[in-house]
Amino acid sequence: MKNTWQLQQAKNQFSMVVEDALNKGPQTITRHGKPAVVVVAVKEFKQTNKPKKKLSEFFAGSPLRGSGINLERGRDFPREVKL
Repeated sequence: MKNTWQLQQAKNQFSMVVEDALNKGPQTITRHGKPAVVVVAVKEFKQTNKPKKKLSEFFAGSPLRGSGINLERGRDFPREVKL
């Protein structure tokens, strides 16, 4: 399964590069023998670039929400530390 293309080859066979990206996964295009870019299907691109949740949404979705766990800070003084 070929997934690496030289730039000139990718230019000449671009429709095949796209077809392979859709059916076989990401296709790497090299320039001067080094990886330069990756052609990837939109579906896969969207999956890896999903917007991150806000911290408040993360905590709101916690299975501990509504469990009655007490997260309030204690009002007593902290213990003394000998340095």
